Parts: sequence; C-alpha cells; structure tokens
Amino acid sequence: MPVYREKLRYTTQGHGHMLDLTQDVAKVCNRAGVSDGLVNLFVVGSTAAIGTIEFEPGLLKDFPNLLDKLAPPGRNYAHEATWHDGNGHSHLQATLLGPSLTIPLESGALALGQWQQVFLIECDVRSRQRTVIVSVLS
Repeated sequence: MPVYREKLRYTTQGHGHMLDLTQDVAKVCNRAGVSDGLVNLFVVGSTAAIGTIEFEPGLLKDFPNLLDKLAPPGRNYAHEATWHDGNGHSHLQATLLGPSLTIPLESGALALGQWQQVFLIECDVRSRQRTVIVSVLS
C-alpha cells in the first residue's frame, strides 16, 4: 500500500485557538493523486488535538469552553508539581480529543459531510509552532 506524506506547519495563538485545516488537507490529497483510500492526520505534541466540527463562530467559542469545563485551567494538577508550567489541563484536554484523525478519500475528495471540517485546537497556554503529518494511503 503506497503512502504519500507531507508535513503542514501552523502557528497557533494559545489556549483554545482553533484552525480549519480542511482546505490544506484537501490540497495534500490532490498532490498525492490518490482517488480512493484513507487520509491520516497526526499532530505532533502532547498539548494539541485534531478532530472534525462545523467550523463556525459559535462552535469556535463553545468547544474550547466545553473543554475548559471538562478539564479546567487553574486546578492543582499533579503535572504542576513536576513542571510548574501551568498547562496540566492542556495535556488532559488534548488527550481527551486525541492527536490523530482518519478520513476516507472517495473519488479524490475527503468524505466529509457538508457541515464537517477538519480542525486543529491548541490546548497549551501559549502560542506554539505545530506540525501536522498528513499521510495519504491508497
């Protein structure tokens, strides 16, 4: 099974910042020249995550707010006792969502719903340089 791979790089603006990766991923698939297969995305790092969502202003606020309710900033996490970096919640949020996503590729297009986009969310407390590895399998 041949694999085509590219790395995409992004600069985030810190905790809760979300980026729409859909068009960038579609361009990678186009360059891969694969008609039918799978696209796997993997964000490098333990404080960012990837998923799908309707990428609209309301959800761009609602989703980070939900994560902050599940794993709130400012709690006395055991992670803080080791590193004192203020991002224990960041690791937990990213772990809940996960670093990877696989999408079917059908007739050269991502098999996403009309209101479904691919996103990257920064869970860390500061801006970061993020690398997303896109692997297209035929």
